[in-house]
Amino acid sequence: MDIQEIIVVEGKDDTTAVKRATGADTIETNGSAISDETLRRIAHAQKKRGVIVFTDPDYPGRRIRAIIEERVPGVKHAFLAKAKTIAKNGKGLGIEHACDADIREALINVYTLADSKIEEQITLEDLMTAKLIGHPQSKMRRDRLGEILNIGMTNGKQLHKRLMMFQITTLQFAQAIQALDQEDTHV
Repeated sequence: MDIQEIIVVEGKDDTTAVKRATGADTIETNGSAISDETLRRIAHAQKKRGVIVFTDPDYPGRRIRAIIEERVPGVKHAFLAKAKTIAKNGKGLGIEHACDADIREALINVYTLADSKIEEQITLEDLMTAKLIGHPQSKMRRDRLGEILNIGMTNGKQLHKRLMMFQITTLQFAQAIQALDQEDTHV
């Protein structure tokens, strides 16, 4: 894979996995307490080559992503489903546990945040109708939708925000919900 951008990951093991899968350059945040120096390096990388934020699908990973989003506008985002990041022994979760093919797929399906002036295409009512909020199966359905659309795991509020930020169209949303509903009938 030829990736121009620099991939922002959480630690050394993530760097090893990304380099093994893609050969791409990385910047490590060394945890969720990102230093000002690291944020300056990320901002510099964004100006020179572009940045893809590729953090673990857990709370610290989401926190890192939010901090970078706030301080370095225009970064791209890659996501991996939680199930694809669980260690073989079941003890641990992270990009470092993902297989090379899943890492490459996540980095092919990157998103860039939209301007804050984006018009709402998918409403909270649409999320309720699709059983993504206010339903006993909402969390499971949101997690699976995040995998289908490659936008990561979210709660209901975050899902609505990400659908707008990543400019998910009503057609993309409808197709993903159709796939979700078909999976539900095959279970």
